[in-house]
Amino acid sequence: MTVQAFATGVLAAMGHNPKIGIRSFGGGVEFNPEMPEAGGFRLSMQSNSLSVLDDLSDKDRREIERMMNEQVLEVTKYPEILYEAPAVSVTRLESTLYSATLNGTLSFHGVTRNQPVNARIAEFGEMLRTSGEFTLRQSDYSIKPISMAGGALKVKDDLKLSFEMIVRKQE
Repeated sequence: MTVQAFATGVLAAMGHNPKIGIRSFGGGVEFNPEMPEAGGFRLSMQSNSLSVLDDLSDKDRREIERMMNEQVLEVTKYPEILYEAPAVSVTRLESTLYSATLNGTLSFHGVTRNQPVNARIAEFGEMLRTSGEFTLRQSDYSIKPISMAGGALKVKDDLKLSFEMIVRKQE
């Protein structure tokens, strides 16, 4: 799971467009290929597990992660990010390929909002491979995008989240 941030402002060319990885998450999904319209999805992520994936100097990486953890995510105050969709609308595209729409809620930075997510699902026996992407606006979750150099360099409000997960059947 990754988050792509984008620099903007007069000095944007000198800034970074960091790609952030979410390293600690867990959850579950209910999926029955015979009744794909039924099911639910839950994903919990630890906010302090986000880290910069880009090839940067150690100094730049540490500074971006410090700002992200302390000023943006406030990880001590908001340790968990939670996405829950009690029902998932699934459409079979081919025998083992599906399109899914999750009309769930995202609880992030002390705010809970509706957050639709579209996903592609491929069934491989006892495993499902899911992937998709969506946009998240930081200000919708009471987060003020980082700004530096008097606003000449800042992070855009919109972030692009991409995911690819393998889900294994549990008995």
